[in-house]
Amino acid sequence: MPHADDASSTQKLEEQLAFQQHALDELHSVVLTQQQELEALRREIARLTAAVEQIKEQGWGEDLPHEKPPHY
Repeated sequence: MPHADDASSTQKLEEQLAFQQHALDELHSVVLTQQQELEALRREIARLTAAVEQIKEQGWGEDLPHEKPPHY
């Protein structure tokens, strides 16, 4: 015959499991969002890197002086 303490312990374990499952679901959602943001940032870095390389190949900025601005 089940004891009242057993039912209470089982209920506590079920509550903890539900809480942990909810927390895990939330963490999973955060990880997915961060992965999407990371992939977008990687694409942007690749785009910017290609733009910088194109500027270098065209020789833009070669005649710029290498002096510090007057406010330094």
